[in-house]
Amino acid sequence: MQNTVTPTHCPYCALQCGMNLTPAADGTVEVGERADFPVNRGALCGKGRTAPAVLASGARLTSPLVRSADGALVPAGWDEALDRIAGGLARARAERGADAVGVFGGGGLTNEKAYALGKFARVVLGTSQIDYNGRFCMSSAAAAGTKAFGLDRGLPFPLEDIPRTGCVILVGSNPAETMPPSLRYFTELRENGGTLIVVDPRRTRTAEQADLHLAPRPGTDLALALGMLHLVVAEGRVDERYVEERTAGWEEARAAAMAHWPEYVERITGVSVPELREAVRLFCAPEAAMVLTARGPEQQAKGTDTVGAWINLCLATGRAGRPLSGYGCLTGQGNGQGGREHGQKADQLPGYRRLTDPAARLHVAGVWGVDPDSLPGPGRSAYELLDALGTDVRALLLMGSNPVVSAPRAAHVEERIRSLDFLAVCDVVLSETAALADVVLPVTQWAEETGTTTNLEGRVLLRRRAVTPPDGVRGDLEVLHGLADRLGVEKGFPTEPEEVFEELRRASAGGPADYSGIDYRRLGEGNGVFWPCPAPGADGPPHPGTPRLFLDRFATGDGRARFAAVAHRPSAEEPDEAYPVLLTTGRVLAQYQSGAQTRRVAELNAAAPGPFVELHPRLAARLGAAEGDPLAVVSRRGRAVAPARITTGIRPDTVFMPFHWPGEGRANTLTNPALDPTSRMPEFKVCAVRVEVAR
Repeated sequence: MQNTVTPTHCPYCALQCGMNLTPAADGTVEVGERADFPVNRGALCGKGRTAPAVLASGARLTSPLVRSADGALVPAGWDEALDRIAGGLARARAERGADAVGVFGGGGLTNEKAYALGKFARVVLGTSQIDYNGRFCMSSAAAAGTKAFGLDRGLPFPLEDIPRTGCVILVGSNPAETMPPSLRYFTELRENGGTLIVVDPRRTRTAEQADLHLAPRPGTDLALALGMLHLVVAEGRVDERYVEERTAGWEEARAAAMAHWPEYVERITGVSVPELREAVRLFCAPEAAMVLTARGPEQQAKGTDTVGAWINLCLATGRAGRPLSGYGCLTGQGNGQGGREHGQKADQLPGYRRLTDPAARLHVAGVWGVDPDSLPGPGRSAYELLDALGTDVRALLLMGSNPVVSAPRAAHVEERIRSLDFLAVCDVVLSETAALADVVLPVTQWAEETGTTTNLEGRVLLRRRAVTPPDGVRGDLEVLHGLADRLGVEKGFPTEPEEVFEELRRASAGGPADYSGIDYRRLGEGNGVFWPCPAPGADGPPHPGTPRLFLDRFATGDGRARFAAVAHRPSAEEPDEAYPVLLTTGRVLAQYQSGAQTRRVAELNAAAPGPFVELHPRLAARLGAAEGDPLAVVSRRGRAVAPARITTGIRPDTVFMPFHWPGEGRANTLTNPALDPTSRMPEFKVCAVRVEVAR
């Protein structure tokens, strides 16, 4: 190990907090504050502080594993493992065609790995069947943002703008637990005289900080936004000049909103008319304001329309494309932003180009040195791809994801994965999904490799290698290089991250997410560069990057933002006599995503040892349940059992379960895979269940 302090970034959420890593003499790695990085200013949550625990050999894989004749996973050499994977992929392709091979990526992969994975799928395998778990993160916000503004970037402004605005509406987000270092921005907002409105069916740690907490029934955020816009119109708060000069589609959107009068919205959402009026007053009173959404409104079968309605509220009040104002999405996964910009999403090419755009295909094919006509078209979205496993898709290469725990209708997804002819998984640990594989490859993780990520602000960052990986562990880029070579493509898959990034720059040049003006030297000298950042002309100075989007015009053909004419509709699955309660899911402070890594850290497990069912005392009384009693939560898709956690901080008609655990407490056994028609986002955040004491 190197005895130096390495400035780098946390492997977990989309803040990508700065940290310093120092190898110790005993082989451990110490985490230190990195106060110079502006996003977290030295602060780290428990997950970041304990991240090096997963570097330890006892927690992670250090040898390839292959499935033996008796069904066990046994250690093997790298050549044997790579030969088996290449053979399994080639066999499926030869027998059933290129689309019989699928590729499933992850929102934690670096930009270089996401780029190489998308290129591998389309150039080496020739398959259209590639998507990634980021589809489950913010795809509805991406779709709505693209419709409204012509461009999707999580936040179109830096986090540092939040404390300086006048009001923030935080919809379906709990940063106090999901990204704790960001909570200071909302605290500073209030210290500066601004107001915070939190929209959440639970009184979370974040909601406790709010000036106003609105607790709508799960699945009714769309009606809530429309009711607020109705009041904006009725109370004469529309910025008419802004609407006329900078938007299109207002008449249709206004007509749709006016059908959602306050009393009607109160009946749908459970949010009272006085609360609605107070929210509108607080939002419209200051000169500047923001709406920030997260998975609550996005993970719905109407998530794109729901986010569109919140964007409408910003547009009608002149709060987008102006200083200290606008709509933004709080991205969840570590590289959820960059991960979908460079080609591992079913419908996209690098630079956030559309796969169906002939000019985009021509440009990227030129960088790759292939015929544009050889590139396959768009494939299935993430859940649809998982649902097709074992039928249309017979072999799967999976990197950095654990859908056995994280996918909706997880028992069905597990069944589909088990039905594959061949499964190869690249991961740091033996996740629940990796345990089902025919071949498992142990790959490097964040502190053992160099690469770039893009945080929720659109800030491209350099994550530096700080320690040497154990013997027997290789990088994902080495894996793709080895597989490409075995499958007949000897060139085009370098193993050095900087070389891959240089190609990514060329592939992204001129696209919506243009990275061509960014290089490793520049990233190494500062605290990141905001895209778009095009390459300068022959004699021009470097482009400074774009921290704030849309101040002059939106990224549409005419420069105008588009209103969305949307109306409330029920969730895909409403309560009934058999399933009378609503289930919503989410995260807890000490665990992350499917828990594949955080569940291997003793300190985090001590803080959050297992799943639970959060319910209101009134519901508990009806069930005859006491604190800690095992509760069975049953949906049309399955049954989960976990201890009761009774609190007045949740609606009486709703229960909450965190989704980090496998086994009988797996929350995603219950969730509904009903898909948003535009974003193909599953409806994780609301489904009908019944709850009973598990005697």
